[in-house]
This record gives sequence, structure tokens and C-alpha cells, in this order.
Amino acid sequence: MTQRPHQGLQIDGFTLGEKLHTGGFATIWDVRHPDHDLPMVMKVPTILDGDDGPTIVGFEVEQMIMPRLSGPHVPRTIATGDFDVMPYIVTERIEGGSFLPVFKRAPLPLPDLVEIGARMADAVADIHRQGVVHLDLKPENFLQRPEGEMVLIDYGLSRHDRLPDLLAEEFRIPMGTWPYIAPEQILRARSDPRSDLFALGAMLYEMATGRPPFGVPQKLRATRRRLWRDPDPPRALRPEIPEWLQEIILHALEVDPLRRYQAAAQIAFDLTHPAQVRLTGRALRLRRDGWLKVFHRWRDLRGLKQFHAPDSVQSLMETVPILCVAVDLAPEHEALSLQLRAHVQRMLVTRPEARIACVNVIRTARLGIDQMTDAQGNHLHVARLVALKRWAEGIGPGDGRLTHSVLESPDPAQALITHAARIHADHIVMGARGHSSTRRYLGSVSAQVVAEAHCSVTVIRLPETRGVLVDGGAAPQVPA
Repeated sequence: MTQRPHQGLQIDGFTLGEKLHTGGFATIWDVRHPDHDLPMVMKVPTILDGDDGPTIVGFEVEQMIMPRLSGPHVPRTIATGDFDVMPYIVTERIEGGSFLPVFKRAPLPLPDLVEIGARMADAVADIHRQGVVHLDLKPENFLQRPEGEMVLIDYGLSRHDRLPDLLAEEFRIPMGTWPYIAPEQILRARSDPRSDLFALGAMLYEMATGRPPFGVPQKLRATRRRLWRDPDPPRALRPEIPEWLQEIILHALEVDPLRRYQAAAQIAFDLTHPAQVRLTGRALRLRRDGWLKVFHRWRDLRGLKQFHAPDSVQSLMETVPILCVAVDLAPEHEALSLQLRAHVQRMLVTRPEARIACVNVIRTARLGIDQMTDAQGNHLHVARLVALKRWAEGIGPGDGRLTHSVLESPDPAQALITHAARIHADHIVMGARGHSSTRRYLGSVSAQVVAEAHCSVTVIRLPETRGVLVDGGAAPQVPA
């Protein structure tokens, strides 16, 4: 590194402006370039002679990972510079600013906490889908776009499925931020995406109670206590916290990753569907475990070397997908809905941990206000919800992984597409009605969903119709 950053420095066409931030390992600068008219920042590592090993390797990791990420939850990477002259990463500037000032106002109002927590989980789910485990989630590493999306920054400790783990190769000490670091990270595991879910749980706890669940340990040895010492239940510190929210927080903070949430999308789903959160003993707790129970955990876990970890981020995501099942409840299509249910049951044989999100759409454009109730005065929305739950009986998951939603929209296809994206569905399964000339020329709900959905789609038809099955995003043979 032959150049040091300073205001006015020109490098590779970039001109450094004001220094915006000085951190422990890097400085952030406002930067301009004649070929780029968007606001940008340049991150430059702070390299100290004789003490630069972790900084150099961490910055190399960040330079490898960031250009491979895309989407609204990561800053767009513009350019990188090598260590021969001056290492740097130039990204778009996130105009919404840091989430940290909001976090410092904790405990937050419960509606704000839930809304913020869901957006944080959305961002984590996005980078996990791209094969990255962040491993240093903390309030400082969340920015907010003006539109509301959370943006994750600082990938110096991260792990990418398809890249060598330079930090694991070079260093043998756990790396992370002590208040949020997961138990398996303390045991030097760096490949488990559920580590990020533990950090999310710790931040939800802090937003809810105003204090971190395990204090602010100053030494690595003190962090090991979280393997056997549980935190105070949030409702013991703030009684107005609802049971379902405590269930979510303590579920995310389980010591064993196998007992924790398995995907960030599941946390986001539960935060936005509180009525469908399955309550366990976690929700009802009002005090920490007694000394005898803690002693037994300490005895069992003090010599633990590692927890079981998935082979990759992708392999874990494939075992815990969210399946969005669009159900047609019209009486004349009962045979199709039964075949759809049978197909979902078969899918659960190979994906037993999947979450099933059942959905039905009421096409409001065809109904007047007086048509939203039946002859007995029952509201159509409620009647559909009851029918949807009846349809789903016996499908399989009975532990809170089977949910039901009724949507109202003049455009059923767009409603399904939007809903599937909102709940982070990995796959959509839907039935398609029989052939008709109208559908041939005007298109169909299933064809539009297949063409525009963000995920793969399976379309089910009755055996006697042409085009029995469409899978993986191909257009159906006959529009439904």
C-alpha cells in the first residue's frame, strides 16, 4: 500500500472528498467519478504496520464477496482497488443513513420493533439466498434506504459458499461482535447461516428490552456462558411484550442451531403473521432457569467442540423452503383442489421441514359490496378462511409451519406474485383450471404467475387435461 487516503486524492479516476466515518478497521470517504453520477462512498482499510493481518485478510474477503451480491439489501459495488497502490471498495451511498440512531432509542414501541425486525430479517434472508453468511450482524451494519429496505454492509468477517474461507485458513480465534455472536461461532464454526439468526434474535431482544440478552462481555471467555446461561425472558423485563413476540425472540436465541429458527425468512414471516405463531413454553417464561438446570447444561456443554452444521447455505435453504400453495376453493373445482393437496403432501415427503403457506384470492373486481356476505350473513373473507383451513387439514405440518391467508384483489395473479415475494416463498404450487378458448386468447392466472413470479412454480392439472404438470418456471402447455 503506497498511497494513504486523504481529501483531494485522485486514484483510478475517483476523487476523494470529505471523510464521512472513521471506524476501527477502515475509513469511509465521499467520492466522485466523471463516469458515475450517483452518490458514492469509498471504503479504505486502516492498515497499521505490524498489526495488519486480520484487517488485510478481512478486506480481501470483502472485496471478493461484495461484487457477487446484488439486490436492494446490499450496496451496489462500483469498483475495487488492489493493495499495490491503495486497497478500496467503492459502492453506492445509501441515502437513508444508519439504523444505529434508531436502535439506541431502545426499548422501541412494539409496532416499530416488529416492523423493523421484519425488514432486518428480509435483508438477512436475501444474502443467505445468495450463499453468504454475514457473521457480524449488529446495528451498525444495517443501513436503511429511503424506501425502507434494510441494507447490510461490512462483509469483512463473512463467508461465501463458493469462495475460499480465508479467515478460517489464516486465523484460529472466533471473530464477531461479543453481544451478538452465536454459540457456534464461539466454537469457531463459520459456515452456519443460523449464526446470523442468533444475532437477529439478540437485536430483537435489545430492541424490545433496551439491553442485550447476554450483556456486553469484554473477553471471549465470558461469551462462552451463553452456551449454558439463558437470558432473562423479555416479558420479565417488559410485561407488555406479547407472548408471540417472546416466542420469536427466544426461538431465535436457542443455543443449539437445530432448535433455532432455520431460515431468516421464517422469522420475517412470523413477525408479520403474529396470529399464526405457535406458542411453546418459551412464550410463557417469566424467569431464567434455576441453578440446577443451568449446572446440568454447563456440565453437558463445557467440553463441546462443535454443533452440527449444514454442508452449505444452499443445502440448508433447500431443506427449509417456504411453499406458497394457491388453492381454488370453487365447488366445481373440488377434484383439482384435492389433487393439489395430494401433490403438496408428496412434496413434504422429501422436504419435511418446509413451511406451507396456503392462500386463496377473492377476485374483488367481480363482486359488489353486497356480495361480500352470503345468505346467512357470513362475510366472504371469513368463509373462505374457514374453507381454506378445512382444505389444509391433514396435510402434515402441525407445529406452526402451516399457515392460511385470504387475499382480496382485482388481479389474482398479481396478488399471488406479490404475496409470494412478501413471504419469501421459495416455490409456488397452484392448480390450473381446464382449457377454454377464452383462456387461450386472454391468458390465465397460472400463466402470469409462471411468467412473473420471483421463484419456481409448479402448476397442477387434472390428469384428463392436456399439460399435466408444469415445473420450474416453464409456461403451461394450455393457459388456465
